[in-house]
Amino acid sequence: MPYIKTRDGTDLYVKDWGSGRPVILIHGWPLNADSWDAQAMALAENGFRAITYDRRGFGRSGQPWSGYDYDTLADDLADVMQATGADHDAAIIGFSMGGGEVARYMSRHGGKGVVAAGLISSVVPYMLKTDDNPDGTPADDLSAIGEGIKKDRFGFFQSFFKDFYGVGMLDHPVSQGQVDWAWWAQNQAGLKPILECATAFGTTDFRPDLAHFHVPTLIVHGTGDKTVPIDAAGRAAAAGIAHAQLVEYDGAPHALTTTQSDRFTRDLLTFLGANGVVSDDARRHTETA
Repeated sequence: MPYIKTRDGTDLYVKDWGSGRPVILIHGWPLNADSWDAQAMALAENGFRAITYDRRGFGRSGQPWSGYDYDTLADDLADVMQATGADHDAAIIGFSMGGGEVARYMSRHGGKGVVAAGLISSVVPYMLKTDDNPDGTPADDLSAIGEGIKKDRFGFFQSFFKDFYGVGMLDHPVSQGQVDWAWWAQNQAGLKPILECATAFGTTDFRPDLAHFHVPTLIVHGTGDKTVPIDAAGRAAAAGIAHAQLVEYDGAPHALTTTQSDRFTRDLLTFLGANGVVSDDARRHTETA
């Protein structure tokens, strides 16, 4: 089933590997489901069913004019889970922007069918700097993202992916081929989705969603993340989620799923449990949700 249709008729491209307890992996901006391939392959090889999909407007999915708010994106996640039959005993893991879908699903859909969650280099709980969120990113810096894309989309992303992967004058944690792939992947996305999703992840306040996490939650964040700094993100999310386990990767950049792929994959498998067993408490919660 390479495509599923959402409740508003948008076609979403889905990859479904392996068998066992489902793990839904939600990609970051502005990439696609293939960015999860290393983890999806490891999950499938270790007795899990790895499901990834291209967010609406990105990759091989449809590019509707609207629907790039987190309520709609969380509904898309719910539709993927239902269409694939991954709507019980599931783990939902979001990278970067994808963490927002996880948080909004937990509140908007009551965490239905979910027994574990993951926020990886996530934008949750709130990126925007405000009086009550002093560690956030200034509004002018977030606005500059859209301005840079409108002025020179392709030049903007050449620079963006250097910070994304932690590439500097002396630091080369990934190959040029990896950076080139990311630049190519963003070319698959529509300009409207790219711009509207940047606004969504930069300005959506997920702090009210945190109280709706009632399952074990893995939070992984790099201390060297320049794209989504850890204080307003990973550390704040861990402080607000009752069942959270925070793992900090010293010096790691935003794209730690790639730069620290082996370590992260091990941590994810350990968290989920290599044999796919879930706790009785988690199972009771998902059965009553």
